[in-house]
Amino acid sequence: MSLKTQIDGDIKKAMLAKNKEELEALRSIKSLILLAETEKGGSGDVSSDAENKLLMKAAKQRKESADIFSQQGRNDLAERELFQLEVISRYLPKQLSESEVADALKKIIAEVGAAGPQDMGKVMGTATKILAGQADGKLIAELVKKILAP
Repeated sequence: MSLKTQIDGDIKKAMLAKNKEELEALRSIKSLILLAETEKGGSGDVSSDAENKLLMKAAKQRKESADIFSQQGRNDLAERELFQLEVISRYLPKQLSESEVADALKKIIAEVGAAGPQDMGKVMGTATKILAGQADGKLIAELVKKILAP
């Protein structure tokens, strides 16, 4: 089942349950998918990989917004962003734990033959492709730095 079909079904359920907050979050996800489908030069269909990238970007935006709102003392807005993040997270692939990411990075470093911090670019290029959708890029970069540190 495609993500769009799944979202449509969940929107109907949220409408029947009169759950406004969830409905708002689901509609924002659907609008992202529709925008990607109608983008200039787009074929009309969005691959599951592209859908995951859209969701990851939306989740990152919600998390950053919630952090900013919390710092400014706007907990009402922060809670709303965190709720939307929670809804978006349901549709994301399972995220790897920090130790699982570290293990995967050690294998990638061995494959690439990285010897030190100067090889971080090689490792990051391969790691972001392999771990796409499963781990945050910031976490990957931090762990690569830590592992390659002299």
